[in-house]
Amino acid sequence: ATEGKEEASAAENNPSRVPQGKPGERSSVLYSAGQFFFEYLVVVSLKKMSDGHYEPKITYQFPKRENLLKGQKEEEERLLQAIPLFCFPDGNNWAPVTEFTSETFSFVLTNVDGSRKIGYCRRLLPSGRGVRLPEVFCIISCLGCFGLFSKILDEVEKRRQISMAVIYPFMQGLRESPFPAPGKTVTIKSFIPESGTELIKLTRPVDAHLEHVEFQALLQQLSPHLILHIFASAVLERRLIFLAEELSVLSQCIHAVAALLYPFTWAHTYIPVVPECLLDTVCCPTPFMVGIQMRHLERVLDQPMEEALIVDLCEGKILRAVGDEEEILPIKLQNEMLTSLNRHNNNNNIHTSEQVNTLVSEAFVQFFVRTVGHYASHIKWSKNGSGTFQERAFCKAITSKTNRKFVKKFVKTNMFSLFIEEAEKSRIPQEGKW
Repeated sequence: ATEGKEEASAAENNPSRVPQGKPGERSSVLYSAGQFFFEYLVVVSLKKMSDGHYEPKITYQFPKRENLLKGQKEEEERLLQAIPLFCFPDGNNWAPVTEFTSETFSFVLTNVDGSRKIGYCRRLLPSGRGVRLPEVFCIISCLGCFGLFSKILDEVEKRRQISMAVIYPFMQGLRESPFPAPGKTVTIKSFIPESGTELIKLTRPVDAHLEHVEFQALLQQLSPHLILHIFASAVLERRLIFLAEELSVLSQCIHAVAALLYPFTWAHTYIPVVPECLLDTVCCPTPFMVGIQMRHLERVLDQPMEEALIVDLCEGKILRAVGDEEEILPIKLQNEMLTSLNRHNNNNNIHTSEQVNTLVSEAFVQFFVRTVGHYASHIKWSKNGSGTFQERAFCKAITSKTNRKFVKKFVKTNMFSLFIEEAEKSRIPQEGKW
């Protein structure tokens, strides 16, 4: 178990506190091979309260952990207290139904020490007759790989339609399997009544930094021009609010926007789906990137918030902007990225999800290579091996005036500072990221 207090559960009791991004979390979340696939599988169901409204409660947990130390038990309790809030972020207004389209989404819980846990969710209607309430199967993992966990949730849903008892051996087999390295496959044997033994192959993408991303989701909702406005706002660490009704659209699009910043990391408040009780997060004066369901639009617009970029993912438009988004990025590089995105968007060749991810990521990585790729040449090394970044010489070395104007703002961001702090620790340039 990782150490640290779950801020999301604290946020439930104190809405002014929200999960915070911390330095270095991307590497701790995304790339570790050989770990357990997951920490927990929980089922969250809606329970009717005495006043008639429904509250989400955990009704199943695997594994049940015993003999925990006091600190570990307290941490587990905080985690389990926070999960239901994020599995049903849309409040208590539920009613039993006969039809419900399954949806897949994810949320992020951040420890005080900066480590992150990801909740991968499948909300579905259990099989049966008559009206019934949806439930959420939620896998909690320290590992970021949305595509892989979506496939696992497919298998969980398939088994749920047979019996809850069939889920346990599958998850046990998964828990006993090591998380594969990038590009590698792990095979899980699973017995299903009347079908026999199935072999389920789970493969990680070769490019590990893109395995938690679906850029196609972003391209389907927004024009390349608007994506660049959003990227410009994110690069300067502004406040970004995304609105959509579907939880899957919110979580996929926000993960995609954060991934556009690679090799830099968004290091501020990051909540892909904000629960209803935490809507006043948008009043926060510090940078944030959050997703809110469209039904809360009026409440959000009525909040006394600072300047923010508000994006409607349903209509593919910006509802509120600072006004200078067009001028943040150097125009020549902006046009090159626009051409690249339009080419991918209009390409008649049908690309796989992985190909789209690679093509889009490359366009944005090249932007950073062109603007700040010379950073390693401006780290001065002392005899004891410590490095010092020469910011003034770094900026002066940029010949293009428009590029220099942008970089002078970018070097003041938290994400650039954290990247340079890491670079100053090692003489080996972070070339693998470029």
